[in-house]
Amino acid sequence: MNNPSRAASATHLVLIPSYNPGVKLDETVRGALAQWAPVWVVVDGSTDGSAARLQAMAEADDRLRVLVLPRNVGKGAAVLHGIELAAAQGFTHALTMDSDGQHPAHLIPEFMAVSQAQPDAMVLGAPVFAADAPRLRVNGRKLSNGWADLETLWAGIGDSLFGFRVYPIAPLREVMAGQRWMRRFDFDPEAVVRMCWLGVKPINLPATVRYFRPDEGGVSHFNYLRDNLLLSWMHGRLLLGFLLRLPLLLARRIRGT
Repeated sequence: MNNPSRAASATHLVLIPSYNPGVKLDETVRGALAQWAPVWVVVDGSTDGSAARLQAMAEADDRLRVLVLPRNVGKGAAVLHGIELAAAQGFTHALTMDSDGQHPAHLIPEFMAVSQAQPDAMVLGAPVFAADAPRLRVNGRKLSNGWADLETLWAGIGDSLFGFRVYPIAPLREVMAGQRWMRRFDFDPEAVVRMCWLGVKPINLPATVRYFRPDEGGVSHFNYLRDNLLLSWMHGRLLLGFLLRLPLLLARRIRGT
């Protein structure tokens, strides 16, 4: 049964990769549907029963589509699965957001409007942290952001790790098809760096972020050792790619493009 409260866009969709997100998932999906349609969720091999709950929601609201992967393949791979299907159906842009309630669903229309006005750009959320945000998470991202600035010659990436953003699908598919990385936690920072290399302009918009405590339903799959090693390896690859592209990037900078 269709909910007519918001007409579905034919070009821009909300894409939510989801892996064992806990109780915040249903609230996140309802919040996204209140702001935009369509909303697609890629259930990335979850074992928490969330796929069945979402499929029941989708039966009552055809603005919601649920894609279920049989095993966990990682955030980037889940996003790639979603955008491949979206492109085949004529969608040109995807706003990605996390399934755990940390991202501000009420800002979806604003981000989409900027993307529609400047469709060749990527619209990146610049996180605004509350006072109770974990200091290790807030300060730790500064290192990744610094590397991303260097690797793009300060092209204007406000935050390389924040996953609330609108991607033009065509260049995102291009950079992901070109190599086998950026399939897990390395997806967000590597995607924006490589898209900058393609000449995709970043536009930064402030976006509040909230970290929930476990007693509030908060769930985190971030592993400090594993994922920081993954990010270190990623920036090593990107630094090499940057050096190989340095003449092109310098020429682009001189031309002001």
